[in-house]
Amino acid sequence: MVTFDNTQVAFAVNSNADLRRARLLFSSISWPLMVKVGEFLLKIATSLHIPISWAIKPTIFRQFVGGETLPECAAAVNKLSQSGVKSILDYSVEGKNTEEERENAMLEIHESILHASQNPDIPFAVFKPSGIADTMVLEKVSCKQELTSDEQKKYDSFIRRVETLCEAASNSQTSILIDAEDSWYQAAIDNVVEQMMQRYNRTEPIVFNTLQMYRTDRMNYLIMAHKRAIESGYLIGMKLVRGAYMEKERHRADEQGYISPIHETKADTDRDFNEAVKYCIANIDTISLFCGTHNEDSVAYATMLMERNQVKPTDKRIFFSQLFGMSDNISFNLAASEYNVAKYIPYGPVNEVLPYLIRRAQENTSVKGQTGRELSLIRKELKRRKSLRKTEQKK
Repeated sequence: MVTFDNTQVAFAVNSNADLRRARLLFSSISWPLMVKVGEFLLKIATSLHIPISWAIKPTIFRQFVGGETLPECAAAVNKLSQSGVKSILDYSVEGKNTEEERENAMLEIHESILHASQNPDIPFAVFKPSGIADTMVLEKVSCKQELTSDEQKKYDSFIRRVETLCEAASNSQTSILIDAEDSWYQAAIDNVVEQMMQRYNRTEPIVFNTLQMYRTDRMNYLIMAHKRAIESGYLIGMKLVRGAYMEKERHRADEQGYISPIHETKADTDRDFNEAVKYCIANIDTISLFCGTHNEDSVAYATMLMERNQVKPTDKRIFFSQLFGMSDNISFNLAASEYNVAKYIPYGPVNEVLPYLIRRAQENTSVKGQTGRELSLIRKELKRRKSLRKTEQKK
């Protein structure tokens, strides 16, 4: 039975200075007002082109981001590997406005795939569709609206970019995770990802889709996608998360007068997430599971199901993942028990990853207990180390 309270294991690679810096950061972002003020000031500074990296890089950037470039992430990757934790380098850009920017983003992601293929400590590549697509076009495709000739060209370019990335992943034998996006254009992404699975997942799971289980329709989608895969003779790669855009989704539904696609309660989301985990593990011969969660109960439930279904911790068809800089108690204690674990490590220029950093700060004020849990574990480990030093000094 894996437990997640061993702070000695959780923070083995962190110095006292690392822990004190993290303590200060999580204490700061635990205040919603401070996060809102900080977000407002960041937006002003960005719009006025005021340099802000001097303030961002040593603080929130350092905690949640691996670096500005792939080479800069090497230190984080090597540090995690010391404790058996793998890494996933995520070029965290999104919402590009021009085709040239989208093409450049695709080239950077392509480079990250090749980079991963050369390092056994980086078992997956990943990308956000919004970084390489016009999301307005994806929305029209999702709603089955007719495209103009220019929109069709943009959509064709999106498909070409996805094909290029999936082919590169297949050729280099590196699995690739395709992140989930807003519900109103996710259907277009689902369709393309399933086409890529059908092409590249014949003998092993190269292409992974992502399901945000706070959506009311995702459990049914999982079952039907699995059925289609069985009928067509390919394997499913599925990354499960709870979801990242709840407030945005509900606000849009209220504003436009349609039923919210998000579960009304956290309990409903937890239920669907665990049901999806159960379904994947029960069908492990045809579904590879990437379990992305910071919820200790869900992780414990998944490990229990693995044991019940006689799936070994080292089975490569199941990976657990948490975000870099968060929930180290889960990641490192799982790795210590020989489960497959990979930290999601965003990278990119400071200005490019600001939306990601803002979401992390917001998440740590809106997710019940997340910041408090991080702080209590950090304080526990610092106290343990202080007590240990005193004991050693008395000897």
